[in-house]
Amino acid sequence: MNHNTPLSPRPLQHLDDCRQRVLSAAQLKAYGVNSAALNEQCRPGGPWQQLLPGVYLLHPGPPTADERLHAVLLYAGRPQTRAAGVPAQVTHGEPHAPQATPQAPYANAMITGLAALALHRFASAPPLLSLDRIDVMVPRTRRLRSTGFARLVRGHGMPTPQRISGVPVAPVPRALADAVAQLSEAGAVRRLLTEAVRGGHCEPAAVVRELNEARLLTRPHVIDAVDSLLAEGRAIAEDRMYEMVREYGLPDPLWNVDLRLPGGPHLGGVDAYWPDQAVAVELDTRSPRQGLRPELQEESDGLEWSEYARKREHLERLGITVVHITPRKLRESLEQQATVVRTALMASVDREPAAYVMVLPH
Repeated sequence: MNHNTPLSPRPLQHLDDCRQRVLSAAQLKAYGVNSAALNEQCRPGGPWQQLLPGVYLLHPGPPTADERLHAVLLYAGRPQTRAAGVPAQVTHGEPHAPQATPQAPYANAMITGLAALALHRFASAPPLLSLDRIDVMVPRTRRLRSTGFARLVRGHGMPTPQRISGVPVAPVPRALADAVAQLSEAGAVRRLLTEAVRGGHCEPAAVVRELNEARLLTRPHVIDAVDSLLAEGRAIAEDRMYEMVREYGLPDPLWNVDLRLPGGPHLGGVDAYWPDQAVAVELDTRSPRQGLRPELQEESDGLEWSEYARKREHLERLGITVVHITPRKLRESLEQQATVVRTALMASVDREPAAYVMVLPH
């Protein structure tokens, strides 16, 4: 007997001891379980049960949270075994059942919505076992329907999933948008969005962009939550700027001021300004405009960036150095941003003196 010699179907008792307690009909068939045997095992009071169409739990009693997640992904992804319908084969003298393709065990399916946020450890998301439905994202081309505790979400462009304990999970901004789509209670929406920012899961602009893509910014309770989110995000970014100045020994700037030419036009507001060195720091907290159609968002981003660029060019023509910082850079590389600001301050001694500008409270 060589390593490729098929064996007869494996006894069903082996499956009861298998670590994989949730299997699809195709996987069971690969183990040698035919329809008659499957029906016998799933009889009322039997040792197995059907969780979703084509997905079976190999023990009685309620499924665990992990088993429910696995069942939803199996239903939505329908993974193909290495040799579906072919009996188990010998490897190094021991029988092994065919395994799901490791590169894509659930095809393109991924957990999203509240279940994904629970996996991302959101305290404001309900526990997995308390969810009546588990949202699972699939490409638009899939023809499956929502059923049982599996609710299918058609992806408007599939993101790259993150792996959490082996489970493919939608990134936080996308999971938030899918969760908010199912929520009508303003407090629940606000708590989720606030935790996303306070917990450092993502930046406000990324959340708002996904909400805009999902056309959720026309709902009043979502708009109110987004307003709070943006204010929260800016406050957190400003706190990190204060920390940057304090922790890395930068000279104290003038915070949140407007610049104006004497007797001339308003030059714009900046978040921090060192008048002796003529260095300004500006936080980029741009976000998609509420209610704007996604197809026009790119144009809006370009226009808003043009406004930033025009103000920066105007200030630099006057001899003022403008350091552009995003909340994400402050979160991920605070020391590096402090070095950038310090370098700009030190370089001021080698520049021509800047034009005199008036500094006014913002």
